[in-house]
Amino acid sequence: MQKSLIDPFGRKIEYVRVSVTDKCNYRCDYCMPEQGVHPEGRHTEYLSYDELARIIKAFVNLGVAKIRLTGGEPLVRKNLDSFVEKIQPFEGLEDISLSTNAHHLAREALALKKAGVSRVNVSIDSLKPKRFNLITRGGDLTKVLAGVDKALEVGLTPVKFNMVVMKGTNDDEIEAMVDYGLAKGVEVRFIETMPIGAAGVSMMDQHYSAAKILKRIKQHVGTDLIPSTGKTHDGPSKNFTIAGTNTRIGVISAVSQHFCESCNRVRLTAKGVLALCLGQEDSVDLRTPLRAGISDEALETLIKKAILKKPERHFFTENVHNIEFRQMVELGG
Repeated sequence: MQKSLIDPFGRKIEYVRVSVTDKCNYRCDYCMPEQGVHPEGRHTEYLSYDELARIIKAFVNLGVAKIRLTGGEPLVRKNLDSFVEKIQPFEGLEDISLSTNAHHLAREALALKKAGVSRVNVSIDSLKPKRFNLITRGGDLTKVLAGVDKALEVGLTPVKFNMVVMKGTNDDEIEAMVDYGLAKGVEVRFIETMPIGAAGVSMMDQHYSAAKILKRIKQHVGTDLIPSTGKTHDGPSKNFTIAGTNTRIGVISAVSQHFCESCNRVRLTAKGVLALCLGQEDSVDLRTPLRAGISDEALETLIKKAILKKPERHFFTENVHNIEFRQMVELGG
């Protein structure tokens, strides 16, 4: 009989976001402070690839079918393709995907594809080089777009863009992002600013709702947006196909219209903390028992007990001033 992880509210947990590092070569202000998460220069206590693989194997044994590798920026950790080769054969693991800023993607895309990564999400908040550099505090748009082209070339598809829409900063580029998607065959997803970490909370005056985004897109393309159905990799995104094309766009409305009732995911941080909700403090330490010699069977039992702590929903709007406990970069997005 196939095992499954069911939380207290009847949701089947089949997707784990695994952060391999909280380091990043960019400094997007809604995600991490300018000085980085570890200004003192210490990046210690990350799980080894072998430790990460043990936890992933336990989740897969319990019915998880999808793993997304995240950061920080996962491509700043060396030999990521070798790690993918380690977990790819796990029986029951159907999909390994990657979230990246794409700065190093042109260099790594082919090796990752050969290792077993199926598709890639790219965080990109502007198509204007100077603005992109400002938002990321030093990012190079030319390298990012080269990485996107390489991903398309080697078949890391679908390539999805994730754009955090910030009023007064980049909301004038919604239409340009749609046009890029139409031209390149890239799916574009527009994300509402979320009050996570001190930076995210401070930026909520730049919140731009999903409803406004969709209205602008429909006006721009001059045709219907057809709700997508039957897709397996949509996650929290509400997706639409632009009528008369094969191009999909989506919105992630965590603040204006939460999607907690269908949440099927948890997050494993680079330091071995199992975060059960992006907008709640609920979490369980897996690193300590792992390093104390826990057996595989006991690890699976610990994970099952942890899932019973998963909350029904987040409270972004209700508790906006009380959720500064973690930076977005520490949670794997």
